[in-house]
Amino acid sequence: QVQLVESGGGLVQPGDALRLSCAASGSSFSIAAMGWYRQAPGKQRDLVATISSGGSTNYADSVRGRVTISRDNAKNTVYLQMNNLKPEDTAVYYCNAEILNWNSGRRIDYWGQGTQVAVSS
Repeated sequence: QVQLVESGGGLVQPGDALRLSCAASGSSFSIAAMGWYRQAPGKQRDLVATISSGGSTNYADSVRGRVTISRDNAKNTVYLQMNNLKPEDTAVYYCNAEILNWNSGRRIDYWGQGTQVAVSS
């Protein structure tokens, strides 16, 4: 019913910047909190940043000051602007959204398919 489609990943050099996007599509839904998570090879999936429906944000200490999470509610889209990228930022990045279904009234956690970010010289 609801799909999250991510874009914006790629291969970049240290110090470069990327903006990741994730758009939700479907019908009869609204979105509460949204967030970005990442998983590096051999590591668990960790939180990068979250943003509430009211715009309150939280960031992991490892990215604070280098990334900005934002959302466009009219487009059902969340963004992650990443600056001054480092090799340790290399991971698959996943978007997450808490979806409220209007018909059932249920709150369901959805995940995107992931987009690869590789930072290497």
